[in-house]
Amino acid sequence: MSVEFLWVEKYRPQTINDCVLTDEMKNTFQAILDTGELPNMMFSGSAGTGKTTVARALCNELNLDHIVVNGSEEGNIDTLRGKIKQFASSVSLQGGYKVVILDEADYLNPQSTQPALRGFIEEFSNNCRFILTCNFKNRIIEPLHSRCSVYDFSIPKEYKAGIAHKFFVRLQKILQDEGVEAEPAVVANIVNKHFPDFRRVLGECQRYSVSGKIEASSVTLIQDQTELTNHLKNKDFKKMRLWVANNIDVEPQQIFRMIYDNMATMAKPHSIPQLVLILADYQYKNAFVADHELNMVACMTELMANVEFA
Repeated sequence: MSVEFLWVEKYRPQTINDCVLTDEMKNTFQAILDTGELPNMMFSGSAGTGKTTVARALCNELNLDHIVVNGSEEGNIDTLRGKIKQFASSVSLQGGYKVVILDEADYLNPQSTQPALRGFIEEFSNNCRFILTCNFKNRIIEPLHSRCSVYDFSIPKEYKAGIAHKFFVRLQKILQDEGVEAEPAVVANIVNKHFPDFRRVLGECQRYSVSGKIEASSVTLIQDQTELTNHLKNKDFKKMRLWVANNIDVEPQQIFRMIYDNMATMAKPHSIPQLVLILADYQYKNAFVADHELNMVACMTELMANVEFA
């Protein structure tokens, strides 16, 4: 088994055709490749859905020089300007324009850095195109929206099963290439657990496969939702906290979604609006908190205090 590369990089698709996307999204990006002209773009969607991979694939297929700048790590105005100016002012080895891929642009300060970025896009327009990626497009100021073509990487409900299957097939091929043994049902559980975060799926598979085999017993799955509902209904803080601790390896987004999808049977009708508001509040906070377990326990505590369960 190869251990010299991170799988997320080793198996990162290099072309649009290799990316796991809906047919509509593939056709959209293929049309851009066919024209040979890359506009300024903004890619929005949850983590691990292929935003940066698509940006790199477009640059690779159009043979364009590009750099990737992380907005959360290099968001200082002077650092950003210096790095972009140094890159934009040099001659492209490939000819034509260059591309700045600005990852996690929604972490840039909307009062200072984002307005400055608007100026960068205009200042370097003769030599550079910009591709911004973000998880929350509502945190990007309107002047940047108006200067970019916006593409949403969220997967419509009717396409989720098909996209998950495509990635399941891709993942089985990766495991085969790496010489890792795994039952199809176990692989399917990992995909379902972290869908649509493909980056997380690959990372978890590599973590589970250190012995050369992914054992069903080593894959942590979300515990029964009914158990959590009973703890909330009984206002049993100790058992609720233990449930959260036992499921700490599960993506918080999945737990929020599980409760949301089952709210009609969990809560009495008059309490459902309050439940939705609490979930939305803590889902938003989840993007910023340092301790996700603490945030989840706080959310469950507020649900116990304010929602009447069926």
